[in-house]
Amino acid sequence: MADSRAESEPLLSRARGGSGRDCLEGSAARRSVRGGPGTRSRRDLCFDQAAVFIEDAIQYRSINHRMDARSVWLYRLYYSNTCQWILSFTIFLILFLAFIETPSSLTSTADVRYRSAPWDPPCGLTESVEVLCLLVFVADVSVKSYLVGWAQFRMNLWLLAYLAVLVVSLMDWIVSLSLVCQEPLRLRRLLRPFFLMQNSSMMKKTLKCIRSSLPEMASVLLLLGVHLCVFTMFGMLLFTGEEGDGQDRERLMYFRNLPEALTSLLVLLTTANNPDVMTPAYSKNRAYAIFFIVFTLIGSLFLMNLLTAIIYNQFRGYLMKSFQTSLFRRRLGARAAYEVLSSMTAEGEAHRQEVGVRPQDFLQVLQKVQLDSSHKQAIVEKVHSYGGDLLPADEFQKLFNEFDKRVIKEPPPRPEYLSPFLKSAQFLFSHRYFDYLGSLIALGNLLSISVFLVVDADVLPEDRDDFVLGILNCVFILYYLLELLLKVFALGLPGYLAYSSNVFDGLLTAVLLVLEISTLAVYRFPHPGWKPEMLGLLSLWDMARLVNMLIVFRFLRIIPSMKLMAVVASTVLDLIRNMRAFGGILVVVYYVFAIMGINLFRGAIMAPGNGSLAPDNSSAPCGSFEQLEYWANNFDDFAAALITLWNVMVVNNWQVFLDAYRRYSGPWSKIYFVLWWLVSSVISVSLFLALILENFLHKWDRRSHLQSLAGDPDTTCQRSVELLFRDVLEEPAEEELMEKLSHHPHLQLCR
Repeated sequence: MADSRAESEPLLSRARGGSGRDCLEGSAARRSVRGGPGTRSRRDLCFDQAAVFIEDAIQYRSINHRMDARSVWLYRLYYSNTCQWILSFTIFLILFLAFIETPSSLTSTADVRYRSAPWDPPCGLTESVEVLCLLVFVADVSVKSYLVGWAQFRMNLWLLAYLAVLVVSLMDWIVSLSLVCQEPLRLRRLLRPFFLMQNSSMMKKTLKCIRSSLPEMASVLLLLGVHLCVFTMFGMLLFTGEEGDGQDRERLMYFRNLPEALTSLLVLLTTANNPDVMTPAYSKNRAYAIFFIVFTLIGSLFLMNLLTAIIYNQFRGYLMKSFQTSLFRRRLGARAAYEVLSSMTAEGEAHRQEVGVRPQDFLQVLQKVQLDSSHKQAIVEKVHSYGGDLLPADEFQKLFNEFDKRVIKEPPPRPEYLSPFLKSAQFLFSHRYFDYLGSLIALGNLLSISVFLVVDADVLPEDRDDFVLGILNCVFILYYLLELLLKVFALGLPGYLAYSSNVFDGLLTAVLLVLEISTLAVYRFPHPGWKPEMLGLLSLWDMARLVNMLIVFRFLRIIPSMKLMAVVASTVLDLIRNMRAFGGILVVVYYVFAIMGINLFRGAIMAPGNGSLAPDNSSAPCGSFEQLEYWANNFDDFAAALITLWNVMVVNNWQVFLDAYRRYSGPWSKIYFVLWWLVSSVISVSLFLALILENFLHKWDRRSHLQSLAGDPDTTCQRSVELLFRDVLEEPAEEELMEKLSHHPHLQLCR
């Protein structure tokens, strides 16, 4: 490797030219270092190294990477916003190719009866885009491998898997071109979601927790399987009556043979076919209901909820463990930066015995760190409060708490008016009661729209008289415009735009005003019997619908005005932000099963006629795939496959899909759908609910903590989720941090 000599030398020794862990001693040595020709370049290198460690701490990244000058430059370039945006866009692009490449999803409908022939991209078009993406990934894994070093690369399973996936994908791509894109299976399409997983540390942690929970989940799933098999045997033995009685009808419909009986009870476990499966036998003898009730009680209400409880128990504290690991990485990165900067302080001071970091050195390093200006300003003010004293290790660590805070900018000063009347008006229109009045007016507008929707429910659009509703809409929109102008008068334009709720109101008010002016310009002012012919692109009814939909959407402004609702809404938003990793896992699962479904069932569903085995809709059995006209639920393209998987995951009427694909593709197709039900509806949804519950309980229990900050000087900073859990996390000991740093593969401490 290049620069191996620099890697073998101690990073924090008093001289880079010394050996291993030797440090220069004495003032003469320090003066020689201070006056050497390489002092400036070494100082810049130390600043760059400290900046990298600080960025690692901010982003909770591992610090186990090369730290020589070239590697530091490459590392910062790799984690720059531009490079990371390119990598994220490349991942999105290669995943999005599934919608375009054969079979493409570029049709207006997925219904096999009305769908036109999809566009078939020429061979080499999507493949060219794909190989460019793969080359970006090759560069990505190459840079990562170089930065961590060969020893770390061999022990990193994710990097080894990354390399293996790229090799297989490139080989499969070569096979595609050699067969002129006519290959029956593209293996690399199944591997594409890996690129999404390997780029997210939180997704890796979530996947690891899922893997660790599989044994406990498997035990409950095995118990569910035993439960199904036992009751299937009971059902097969119970419903064997003579022809013409209730038992025979039950047997012919749901217990005809062992696979059919097992499928019927599996669907009943999800309650999707309840009470259909019970009705034939129950109609003959009400005692048969006991069988189905006991089965549902044990399976659906006990075992399924037990599975959710076990998953919750396994993931209880998962967020804590994740934050604990993140906290350790932050403290380790901060400590490494402190060691680098304090070594410079010791070299620069011949007789000073204190150990610490000069504030001016830290501020100079801070200018190199990729960080938003608001956080930088907050940290600069914090550092200035220490004066010129050296920053000890504990105070240096406390500075990194500022990175956890979301800084809320102070609103700009309000305009000053000299007239007492204008001052009174400014106070009135900037008061919160004026916001309450606006919310009340918005509620009245919503109620008026609801009344007209109820009154005109049975009236055709062309027969409606929109005079009254048109007048009301004009009045309400004029009030919204007046409210906007009065708030701008009271707060000033910068002050008005400083609040996101005002920006939301202002944008919707501007759009409503434009639509209303356009309506009046085209269809004139409302009057009795106002039913003009269609002019332009939209009819009067379409314009009114669009205006009313925006008015209903604008009503969401009431949420911040209601404290309890605002707490719940903010909690949900925070949950969405912190559930992105698990959402990524769901994307991966959907992607893989959609590609598998296309390979297995593409073209299986065919419209009636043209040689199709599907019966005509009029002759199809009630409740069947054909009678319900589920023709759009197929696997003929990627978008249709995603919707089909969604409908099966919801498990409402999923027995219809099981029956249809059994008839069109064979009984083996049930394995695919049952496996999808287990992965999506049982494991993933239960896991998702457990994570939401864990997050919500912790945040909800701490809402009083947030409210208690009202008199705290930190109220200008909104605390992030990580900081909310900081009080239950254990701070790493200094000995633990130093021990970890001493085993750094590319870092040698000299203390």
